[in-house]
Amino acid sequence: MTRIITNLIAFQIGWFACVLGGANGLPWIGVGVVALVAGLHLSQSRHPRRESALLLTIGLLGAGWDSLLVRLGFLDYPSGMLLPWLAPVWIIAMWIAFATTLNVSLGWLKDRWFLATVLGAVGGPLAYYAGHKLGGVQFPDVFVGMAVLAGGWSFLMPLSVWIAKKIDDVDRSEPGPSEASNLDGACRHV
Repeated sequence: MTRIITNLIAFQIGWFACVLGGANGLPWIGVGVVALVAGLHLSQSRHPRRESALLLTIGLLGAGWDSLLVRLGFLDYPSGMLLPWLAPVWIIAMWIAFATTLNVSLGWLKDRWFLATVLGAVGGPLAYYAGHKLGGVQFPDVFVGMAVLAGGWSFLMPLSVWIAKKIDDVDRSEPGPSEASNLDGACRHV
């Protein structure tokens, strides 16, 4: 339970750092905080290599999604855009922070596809709307933006959960750090 609470708090700290940094023209603050959040997450992971793959995969997925929304004119970000067609660095960092929750505080969503879809359709747009209220993102048309986000997140949440499950299930024979030390100890006794 402590790990779940720590994960939720770390994610929220990363989320606020990203949004408030982006809103105030300091996008790299959020990126730095998320780097710390990701480092803490990986240090607590039993399988840091798999978790690193998950963070990278979800970060790329999010970069693609948010870049598409920017390119199509559904969202505007005030800072952190290195290229006009690319999502800002802080929103990509936020996706990485989100990925840290998939096997911990959101791990209960695995194999609960309907709940993941509903949570995505509701929670995704609400997170962007909260970011909008804090000045981190603007919508040329709030209603259209929320509808597009609801549709996208109703797919992205279950997809993210599925990716987490697939990466977590890959090569289950690979021992984690504690399992590797147990194997080393067992080999010495043989």
